[in-house]
Order: sequence, then C-alpha cells, then structure tokens
Amino acid sequence: MRIFKNIGFKLMALIAAFLLWGLSHSTSSIERGFDLPVALVGVPDKLVVTQQSTDTVNVRVRGSRAALRRLSVGDLVYSVDLSGAQRGVTSHTVETQDLELPRGLQVVSRSPGGIEFDLTQRGRKAVPLRPDVAGDPAPGFVIEGVEVEPARIWITGARSEVLRLAEVMTETIDVNGLDASLERSVKPALVGRHVWLEKDQDVTVRVQVAPVAEEPEVEPEETG
Repeated sequence: MRIFKNIGFKLMALIAAFLLWGLSHSTSSIERGFDLPVALVGVPDKLVVTQQSTDTVNVRVRGSRAALRRLSVGDLVYSVDLSGAQRGVTSHTVETQDLELPRGLQVVSRSPGGIEFDLTQRGRKAVPLRPDVAGDPAPGFVIEGVEVEPARIWITGARSEVLRLAEVMTETIDVNGLDASLERSVKPALVGRHVWLEKDQDVTVRVQVAPVAEEPEVEPEETG
C-alpha cells in the first residue's frame, strides 16, 4: 500500500513537525501580569509611615513560556527605599529595572507609575496596663483582687496616636465559674492603626478568688 511507502521518512517528518511545534510553542512570547507587595526599607527611626497610596504594584512581563515557568512570583516584592525621607508627603517613582526576573523576561508595563507616602513624627511613652476580666466566679466565691505585671508598658508609633492612648488593656481573661485563684500569661491588646508595642512581650495577670465570707449569726436579744 502506498500509505506504507517510505514509512520511515514519514515518521521522521512527523516527529520533526512535533518537535518544531513544541519548540515554537515554548519559545513564543506571551504576557502575564501580577501584583507585587510594596515593602518599605530605610524608614528613618524618627518617622512613621501613616499612609501610602497603594500596597501593591502591578507588573506585566513578556517572555517565553519556559521563562515564565521559572518565575516564582511569591518570592518577589517591590522594595521602596525611604532613606532620607522627611516628615510630610513624599513621592516615589515606580521603577522596575531592579526586579530580579529569570532570563528571557522583560517588563512591558507597570501600574501605578508612582507611590505617595505620608510620614509623621514617631513618639513613645509608657502607659498603664489594665487587665480585661470577664465573667463571674462560681457561686459562693468572689474576686478579691486583680494584679498585672508589669504595671506599665512602653508603646511607640505615630506621635499623635501615642499621645491619645491613655492605657493598654490585656487580652480578655475569662473567670466565669472560677473557684480558685488564677495566674495567666496573656498579650497586651493594642487598639490603633499606627501604634505598636516597643517590645513584643507577654504580661502576667493574677486573679485572686476567695470564698464569700460568712456573716456571723446574730443571737436574738432576750426579753425579760
């Protein structure tokens, strides 16, 4: 049959066609876009970033499928160096030449073209710690006292927010049904967008629980 004539050459031609198709498919240029998280470095010690116009930069790259397979997007961040920044609003032009991309990839677009940051003065102070105790002890028992150690804790952050914060509460300690004294290690619970603990630490809360004191019986007075 003619179909089997020169079968060897026909198989070689078919294999070559598949190889050429695979090669062209793997080397053809395609585009892909992804978002990179913005990472800040070099922020002056006396300043705090309170606002920024975006948390991500969208980058679109072009290259072969093989090069794109070598791209690990999860390992990429867009770094912004704020060394030398002053208090107030500062602008940064988005540049992509420092991105470490696999060979064969190039950036074709990025968005946005710039990022604005608002920096304010940093402040710090020591504030009292207040234990947050919730619930009621077991019947016949009463809370005699609550202690926290340390009694004060250092906070830092945007100066205006630091100055407004009068105290820091602890995580909630549930004493519902408690019939014995309790000691627990908990975290301070900060409330504020731009306020942090100067040092990440646990605090100790001690809750003293005792039986309700019985009232002495009063003997009836004798009548004569």
